[in-house]
Amino acid sequence: MNELITKTAAELAQLISTRQVSSYEVTQGFLQRITEVDEVIHAFLHVDGDRALDTAQKVDAKRSRGEQLSALAGVPVALKDAFTYVGAPTTCGSKMLEGWIPPYNSTITQRLLDADMVIVGKTNLDEFAMGSSTENSAFGPTHNPWDTDRVPGGSGGGSAAALAAFEAPLAVGSDTGGSIRQPAAATGTVGVKPTYGACSRYGLVAMASSLDQPGPCGRTVVDTALLHQIMAGYDPLDSTSINQEVPGVVEAAQVKDVTGLKIGIVSQLAGDGYSPDVLTRFHESIDMLATAGAEITEVSCPHFDAALAAYYLIMPSEVSSNLARFDAMRYGLRLGDNGENSAEQVMKITRGAGFGAEVKRRIIVGTYALSSGYYDAYYGSAQKVRTLVIEDFTRAFSTVDVLMSPTSPTTAFKLGERVDDPMAMYLNDLCTIPTNLAGNAAMSLPSGLSDTDGMPTGIQIMAPPMKDDLLYQVGGCLEALLVDRWGGPLLDALVSKEWS
Repeated sequence: MNELITKTAAELAQLISTRQVSSYEVTQGFLQRITEVDEVIHAFLHVDGDRALDTAQKVDAKRSRGEQLSALAGVPVALKDAFTYVGAPTTCGSKMLEGWIPPYNSTITQRLLDADMVIVGKTNLDEFAMGSSTENSAFGPTHNPWDTDRVPGGSGGGSAAALAAFEAPLAVGSDTGGSIRQPAAATGTVGVKPTYGACSRYGLVAMASSLDQPGPCGRTVVDTALLHQIMAGYDPLDSTSINQEVPGVVEAAQVKDVTGLKIGIVSQLAGDGYSPDVLTRFHESIDMLATAGAEITEVSCPHFDAALAAYYLIMPSEVSSNLARFDAMRYGLRLGDNGENSAEQVMKITRGAGFGAEVKRRIIVGTYALSSGYYDAYYGSAQKVRTLVIEDFTRAFSTVDVLMSPTSPTTAFKLGERVDDPMAMYLNDLCTIPTNLAGNAAMSLPSGLSDTDGMPTGIQIMAPPMKDDLLYQVGGCLEALLVDRWGGPLLDALVSKEWS
């Protein structure tokens, strides 16, 4: 394996900025890696090799001219295929958008380009980001690099798998109910859901607008912070964007000190249904933080028990509204237009063929929840629970600095194991959903490996709105402690792994 592709994004940025290696060489290394392993991993839906190499050459030329460049200039990045990128297909993992080339860049895409980062391609996802395993993609599932018979989590399994397979040093995801954090836990990587409104949603194909949030994915806490700094910031094109200064996440990630910080353990996010190995690694991590000087206390958030049910009414309701735009009339797939069928028949045929089973399920549930006579009983009640969840967080953060829990109740499950059991699949998001309902910030980082199956386990840190820097402070400290505990980064175990 090319040694360059095993380096962190921070290390690559340093090598490129000091001209010890060119962005072109680094990009070539990652593109070669994609060629070698992605037939097995299937992290990417589209590889943009020629344009990536052209961008890298231009960055190298800028540097040779002495131009002032960003901290990540020349570093490759993978982009979840839910963000628009001019000249590249944006499919959202759906037949409905197969081959669609958007006419504009998402704000996140543009910020990566403005920072002279090199976009190597678009990563796989559950169709329209609806799923917890990346098995719902219309173009085939992504495989977990730790065990290719297992899922990489979802919906952003492509971005997480690309990191773990050393196909990219950084990736962009979106998180509606855990779609960044849960794949991070499944693949031994780092993923952050920033405060809602901290990263622009403009050009992110909407699933559930009050829940969706773009976020950074990396192999280390510092790498993720560097990408966060580029992605975040006010955007007048997004009506939900927060017009506040981005917290100092990079500086916080480098502190590696939790002395005096108060950490709350959410009592509702552990116990029955959780893997013993996940809980063992979780409690080991908490003990490490206590030894490092953090004050640990148990916190009760009683309405978290109802968060999953509320989410699976609010989210499908917004899905049913957002996906109404795919009507076969304006863009995307169009079937049955034979000159005899009515517009309604064309729409019915197109939506029937273009949407997968999970998307149809959520549209139907959401339409029912919003229908006359049921709105108050379902959608209205779910929004009341959402308010109670927010109040739980507010009370908790009045007594502690951050909250912590496992990221997911179990390690990555086998491909196909839960495809026919939607409820079992939905339970995988049990720990991550509350932060999406409330809009505050959260991070997942690896807490170790399971003693039973050798798969990564994840630990989640939750912080108040616009206190994203606290995630990185605690995460950076814990990461350093865990590296000592495991004798190095967990992903070192994958450096010599070959897939066939």
